[in-house]
Amino acid sequence: MLKIRSLNTYYGDSHILHGVDLDIPEGKAIGLLGRNGMGKTTLIRTLMGFVPATSGKLAWRGQDCTGAAPERMARRGIGYVPEGRGIFPNLSVRENLAMSARRGPAGRNDWDFERVMATFPRLAERLDHGGQQLSGGEQQMLAIGRALMTNPDLLILDEATEGLAPLIVQEIWRVIRLIGETGISTLIVDRNYHAVLSHTDLAVVMEKGRIARAGSSAQLLETPEELARLLGV
Repeated sequence: MLKIRSLNTYYGDSHILHGVDLDIPEGKAIGLLGRNGMGKTTLIRTLMGFVPATSGKLAWRGQDCTGAAPERMARRGIGYVPEGRGIFPNLSVRENLAMSARRGPAGRNDWDFERVMATFPRLAERLDHGGQQLSGGEQQMLAIGRALMTNPDLLILDEATEGLAPLIVQEIWRVIRLIGETGISTLIVDRNYHAVLSHTDLAVVMEKGRIARAGSSAQLLETPEELARLLGV
């Protein structure tokens, strides 16, 4: 569905991504692992169009989208839950959801307001609360719900459970598994590599802006020594 080839990205004079290749197949969950500063967020921001690629190619369903603006990537069917969540603090929960509601690129409308409420009952109790009044866990639920309201074909979650209480973390992983069961592809970044590998089909590990390892998540789980070397755990 998404194919990235020989991607290079700079921040000023700093070369961040070095010839990155990545495939995201239809209906699969992909884990994106690596220590802090290895290029994971830069890769996501580059494929979303927030950071320009210096060279390389991105193709979405066979169509070249290298250099496309973020709104065009969203319209192609990519939902994005950024690190830090990006909730509008001056809008209510209801307004945060309503502003993103639309049919998917193929006209699909599986994820509507009622389904998001059923998936996140805590949000249903806080519809008139402002974004700044929510806990961190509730903000993450809202960020995921808002992305789902765009009816994406691919959902990207950057630091899916960062800073959340253990019970909320369990709830977020439950929802991620549910999303995968609906056929939406996912690209997931999280510091808990074991949880990521347990909830994904495939995984890639980044090291110093390069893909150091790629394969099935189940196989990676069977190589704890290599994971310790690459992830510093």
